[in-house]
Amino acid sequence: MSVDVVWTAEFAAKGYLQPLEGKMAIDTNGMLKAPLDAATYNGTVYAGPVNSDGGLLYYRTDLVKTPPKSWDEMMKDCDIAKQHNMDCYAGQFQKYEGLTVNASEAINTAGGSIVGDDGKTPTVDSPESATGLGRLVDAFKNGNIPKGAITYTEEEGRISFEKGDLLFLRNWPYVYSLAENDKSSKVKGKFAVAPLPGNAAGEPGASSLGGHSAGISAYSDHKATALDFIKYLESEETQRTYLEKASLAPVLEDLYNDPALNKKFPYLETLGTSIQNAIPRPVTPFYPAVTKAIQDNAYAALKGDTDVDTALKNMSDAISSASSGG
Repeated sequence: MSVDVVWTAEFAAKGYLQPLEGKMAIDTNGMLKAPLDAATYNGTVYAGPVNSDGGLLYYRTDLVKTPPKSWDEMMKDCDIAKQHNMDCYAGQFQKYEGLTVNASEAINTAGGSIVGDDGKTPTVDSPESATGLGRLVDAFKNGNIPKGAITYTEEEGRISFEKGDLLFLRNWPYVYSLAENDKSSKVKGKFAVAPLPGNAAGEPGASSLGGHSAGISAYSDHKATALDFIKYLESEETQRTYLEKASLAPVLEDLYNDPALNKKFPYLETLGTSIQNAIPRPVTPFYPAVTKAIQDNAYAALKGDTDVDTALKNMSDAISSASSGG
C-alpha cells in the first residue's frame, strides 16, 4: 500500500502494517534521514520510503541579489516588493492541509513543536510556537503577506508568482518547471530557489516533509513478494526514473549530489537541503483530528479572529481532546 508520510503512525498503531524488521527488514543505508523517520513509529520501521518532498523558497533573481536566509531578512526585503508594486510573500494559507504544512513550518523553524514523542501529548502552546505562528500573523497584519493569500493553495501562489506579482513564494518543487516553461510565465530566467528562511541567518528553515512510503499489509498472503517490490522501488535505478519521469524527489542521498541530475534539475541540491532539514508533520495516530486542530486555529489567528496565544491554547486543547478519545 502507498502510505503518505502522515499516515504511518496511524496505520502502524492500528496494526495495519507489517513491521519491516528481522527477515522483513529493508536496507536503509544511504537513505535521507527525514523520509526514514517518517516511515518509523515507536522506533520500528513500518514502511519503505519511496519518494520525498520539501518546501522551497522561490525568489526573483532580477530583484533580489542574495536570497534571505532568515525570516527577518525576508521581511526586510519586502521593501523591494513595495518599490515594484508587488506582493512580497505567500505560501498556502487556505484552511486545508497546506495550512498545516505552512503553520508547522513556522512553528518548527522557531524551535517549537506540536506534539511530543509519544504522538499524543500536545506541546504546541509554547513561547517558541507563538514566535513562529506570530511571524505569519504579523506579516498578514502589515501586508507583507497579501490579504488575498488567506485563500491560497499551491496553485494560487504559483500563478501569482508566474504573473510577476509576487517576490517570494513558498511552494513545492513542481513549480520550478512550470514557471520556467509555461508560455504565460513572466518570470522565465528571472527566478531561483533557496532553502526556506531559518530562525537565524545561516540556519535553514524546517520544511514540512512531503512524500510517500510503501507499506505491506499485515494481512497480506504475499509479504515476501511485497518486500521485493519495495526493494525495487528503492533501488537507485527506480529512484532516478521517478525523478526524471515524474519529478519525484529521491530518498537516496547520493542522487542529490549527482552532477548530471543537478544540471537537468537545477533545484535538486537545494531540495536536498530542504529535505535534510525537514521535520515530519505531527507523528501521531490521531492525525486527522490533529491536522484539523492546526488548521482551524491557525486560520483563525491569520484572519485576526483570535490572538496567537489563544489560538495555540485552543489548538493544544483540541489535540489533547483528540488524543484522549474526546
